[in-house]
Amino acid sequence: MKIRFHHTTAYHFDRPVPYGLQRLRLKPKDNAHQKVVDWSMEVKGGVCEAEYDDAHRNHVSLIRVEEGAQTVEVVCAGEVETVEEHHGVVGAHHGYAPLWLFRQPTPLTRAGASVTALANRVRAEGHEGEVALMHGLSNAIADAVDYQIGKTDARTSAEEAMQIGQGVCQDHAHIFIGAARLLGIPARYVSGYLFMEDRVEQEAGHAWAEAFLEGLGWVGFDVSNRVSPGRHYVRVATGRDYADASPVHAMTFGGGDSSMLVSLRVDQ
Repeated sequence: MKIRFHHTTAYHFDRPVPYGLQRLRLKPKDNAHQKVVDWSMEVKGGVCEAEYDDAHRNHVSLIRVEEGAQTVEVVCAGEVETVEEHHGVVGAHHGYAPLWLFRQPTPLTRAGASVTALANRVRAEGHEGEVALMHGLSNAIADAVDYQIGKTDARTSAEEAMQIGQGVCQDHAHIFIGAARLLGIPARYVSGYLFMEDRVEQEAGHAWAEAFLEGLGWVGFDVSNRVSPGRHYVRVATGRDYADASPVHAMTFGGGDSSMLVSLRVDQ
């Protein structure tokens, strides 16, 4: 399957910006299940100063905002071919970050009373094997936290989303990661794209979680859709949580208030 995407992120500032940086993780990488056929990035109001692969093997572009700019627009377009159905199984661990790192809590995934209670309840259900345990965890989170846009934001932690009982794919992934780590299983965050047959225009990219399971390696779990990611998914970046894998991280000084507009098209 060939999946095509066109992703625009635009920032507008009230006043000219004297200094600003953006760290972008928007370029997919080849792996056993996907091949990048074409990819391009155009930046208006900024200059790409450096590109590198980070500790999680994500491709990172560092953008310097041009002095005096009031609008910065990043347009990424590409085509990725997903080469086989893999039912979420990504395989062996690669990258510079050691596997034990994905057992450690982070501010966004640290479990409080609500996430701990969920993990203990799933543990007590008596699932046979790690695969069944993780599917049970995914379904339990989907039952407990309704998918609702606008109830949380990028700073909402797993525990906060669990207490609210509402959230989006980012929140579902964070809760899964926090609970899986409590159950002794390494887990990580994945950002990317999802081709949906009923729509082309999307409000944002997609996110899901992966758990490292004995005999299989990394295996994906899309809590929001109650499936393991397959041919309809394009993986872009991974990390301990959203902060490690966020598509865009911006830092500016002196631009006053700002607004952001995201436009995303994903089709076949």
